[in-house]
Amino acid sequence: MLILAIESSCDETSAAVVKDGRIILSNEILSQIDIHKRYGGVVPEIASRAHIEAISPLVKTALEKAQITLEQIDAVAVTNRPGLIGALLVGVNFAKGLAYSINKPLIPVNHIMGHIAANYLVNPDLEPEFLALVISGGHTSVIGVDSYSEYKTIARTRDDAIGEAFDKVARVMGLEYPGGKEMDRLASEGNPLAYTFPFVRIKDSPYDFSFSGLKTAVINTLHNSAQKGTEIVREDVAASFTKNVTETLLDRLERILEDYPYNKLAAAGGVSANSHIRKTLEKFCKEKGIELYLPPISLCGDNAAMIGAQAFYDYRNGNIARIDLNAYATCDR
Repeated sequence: MLILAIESSCDETSAAVVKDGRIILSNEILSQIDIHKRYGGVVPEIASRAHIEAISPLVKTALEKAQITLEQIDAVAVTNRPGLIGALLVGVNFAKGLAYSINKPLIPVNHIMGHIAANYLVNPDLEPEFLALVISGGHTSVIGVDSYSEYKTIARTRDDAIGEAFDKVARVMGLEYPGGKEMDRLASEGNPLAYTFPFVRIKDSPYDFSFSGLKTAVINTLHNSAQKGTEIVREDVAASFTKNVTETLLDRLERILEDYPYNKLAAAGGVSANSHIRKTLEKFCKEKGIELYLPPISLCGDNAAMIGAQAFYDYRNGNIARIDLNAYATCDR
């Protein structure tokens, strides 16, 4: 089955052709980083306009790279939740019009499940049931994947997503947006014991995450040093912050696995590209005897191939949209 997939939930426009949920025939991505870096973060209105300009030629390129025609496509898939609502609407409306014009099924895809499905594209042996750790700029959650289209959220962040915390700390440190990659590099050169930041647990909710307090503590440390005129070693701040984050992830995973004894763990999302988190997860899973699945760096961020992978299984499960499909900023609808 050939699926043309479209992703436009934030600041990457992407189109891909995926075969049978596992084989990438093409995966075209147009990033807006150069547009948004001057503002220090994504500006939703600008992102939406950039998607409008990019989406049609990108779909054409994806079909050409896959060496197929539009008529050979079996279905059209699109991210319709969660994300920036204006950005989502660009992709959803384009996909609806395209599917209608060629009389093909339209498959709506949950962006979070798409991130998890990125692992299917490079791990032919990965099948549910497994535990998924989704860590990105907009999401931090632990999900039990019980089948390809059935899942339960076991834990989530109560405030900031992990990637959001990385980016905001990086901005105060004077790093360019997005700051995650540079924070990763600096952390490799710093002393993770140089600063002690608060380790946050949520009362009566042992699985959930909270990164707002940690982010504020780091930012206050930076501001206080600037006001006192004392020198801050950015490498040490990055290393200490990263250490706190990785230990928080392991603490929650440890608790969750005590009650949900999965024997497979799949990481997903843009922050799963962080080298320190990847190494920590590898060590943790080896000690626990758990099989770990990590997507390649190229599939950690937002891309349409992961949407096409998940769409294949959603289609088999009967998840086909009508022409009145809408977009939603959250997963609550």
